[in-house]
Amino acid sequence: KGFTQTYEKPLLENFPNPFNPSTNISFSIPSDGFVRLSVFDITGRMIRTLVSEFKTSGDYDVKFDGSGLASGVYFSRLEINGAAHTNRMTM
Repeated sequence: KGFTQTYEKPLLENFPNPFNPSTNISFSIPSDGFVRLSVFDITGRMIRTLVSEFKTSGDYDVKFDGSGLASGVYFSRLEINGAAHTNRMTM
């Protein structure tokens, strides 16, 4: 994984950012539970769900491939056991 994350801000900024066409999204979860990681466009429309499953506590890294999407601003949204965290991404 190669990063240390605090659970106060479990969703790290994607790297690279800006990206073209792919980027890595890293996150940490403090305890086992249901995790959903989704990408939204600037209008709030969900583009893709990258993770939607039960995960054990720990650090994770997920690749997002934006091939076929228009350049612009997107948002990654991490939901862990009812709490949501959002970051802005630029492609």
